[in-house]
Amino acid sequence: MRKLLLISILLLGITSIYGQTPNHYYVIIETKEGNCRLKLYNETKKHRDNFVKLVKEGYFDSLLFHRVIHNFMIQGGDPDSRYAGSRQKLGEGGPEYRIPAEIQPEIIHKKGAIGAARDNNPAKESSASQFYLVQGRVFSQAALDSLEQFRLKGVKLSPYQRQTYSTIGGTPHLDGNYTVFGELLQGLAIVDSIAKVKTDERDRPLTDVRFSMKLLNRREALNYERELNGLPPKQGFFTRLFDSFKSRTYKLP
Repeated sequence: MRKLLLISILLLGITSIYGQTPNHYYVIIETKEGNCRLKLYNETKKHRDNFVKLVKEGYFDSLLFHRVIHNFMIQGGDPDSRYAGSRQKLGEGGPEYRIPAEIQPEIIHKKGAIGAARDNNPAKESSASQFYLVQGRVFSQAALDSLEQFRLKGVKLSPYQRQTYSTIGGTPHLDGNYTVFGELLQGLAIVDSIAKVKTDERDRPLTDVRFSMKLLNRREALNYERELNGLPPKQGFFTRLFDSFKSRTYKLP
């Protein structure tokens, strides 16, 4: 009996060490300029799960950043852009459903944030596939004062917003109007590079800028989280052995 108890404790310990689930989903955005690494927020679950579903389906592969505005954002996710002609108008494609708004005051449009594009529907529901990566700019405190007075019509920015937009930068006037559902942990320079390209009168790049996406599997995500915490990746024999019995995919609550 005691031996069985010890074995059970040992197995439980091994499972806790090797059977972990990552804390977030992570997506690699691949471009000719380089790769970006994106973390999806758990606080915006509907947008997170929809985005993961589309990435797994290969929905975004070989699409264009079809709308690019320097010091503002780069936008993609229109499936019509995959085979679009050079002068074709883009920005209206995507699944027929929308994602309910998940706008949260503490999740803001700082540089590197990913937000969901939308039309002018009153519920602020998001496009199911079109997204933008924020470039924005850094604001002085005086510029933020002016933004509050004129662009925001008297609405006051929080201390967190002021600190963020005066250091990291971003697009504060979008806060409260669009759902932000993740952020770039790597690749801000890629956004800066793409945002510099020459565009036409519709803000479409004159030279196509394509991207594809890949979801990190369970082990890749776990090792990336270890890297973020300053720890080495787990790649040893027991890790590989246990992983051989586990699914490469994972599901977050």
